[in-house]
Amino acid sequence: MKNKIVELGISEREADELIKVSYNIEEDYNKLLKKYPIQYLIGYVNFYGYKIYVNENTLIPRYETEYLVEKTIKYCKELFKDKRIKILDLCTGSGCIGISLEKNLNSIVDVSDISKEALEVANKNKIENNSSINIINSDLFNNIDDKYDVIISNPPYIGENEEIMESVKLYEPNIALFAGEDGLLIYKKIIDQIDKHLNNKFLIAFEIGYLQANSIKEIINNKFKNVKVIIEKDLSEKDRYLFVINE
Repeated sequence: MKNKIVELGISEREADELIKVSYNIEEDYNKLLKKYPIQYLIGYVNFYGYKIYVNENTLIPRYETEYLVEKTIKYCKELFKDKRIKILDLCTGSGCIGISLEKNLNSIVDVSDISKEALEVANKNKIENNSSINIINSDLFNNIDDKYDVIISNPPYIGENEEIMESVKLYEPNIALFAGEDGLLIYKKIIDQIDKHLNNKFLIAFEIGYLQANSIKEIINNKFKNVKVIIEKDLSEKDRYLFVINE
């Protein structure tokens, strides 16, 4: 069975993991034939060294987002040194970003999401990873009152007519994927309200669609004056991260 799973383009490591946890490998194999994500069958992924549980209520964490975490940690250490900082992870999903930052920075971390079902998964990940993140059910800033040193988000950023992998479109939660015609809707909403929730010295960190950098930079520059906007690439050399620094 392992060979049949690997023939579908799945790594040997993931095939081994599925075989280890599966209650009915034939049934799971038939799901894989229909493009069902193996991560949901296994029930968890490794993200930045942490075991992160996932199900159909959460986006599957990607390698690209690990680099968002890595780069954010670097900027936080440069900007805030050893100060204890307050972080907000908007559109947290499984909680993978917030948990990873809380584990690697001297920080208090709030995570929020509009989906109560996603936050149930985030809470499981909080417990399983012995994390102290604070979980908030909120449509962006609606239930957020505090101010933060760092606001980070990997929000929905796919345009309505954009082509995406069939397995993603069929099985991952649409609410975590699509954001209006051009994919910029959630960025616009966040940036419109974000200044009320930032301390004087701040870092904003976004994962972005690879064609969205200039549009989001323009929205940022219309909102803030005299901030530093940094665009960084992913391993495929595509624009994938946008950081806003106010020192």
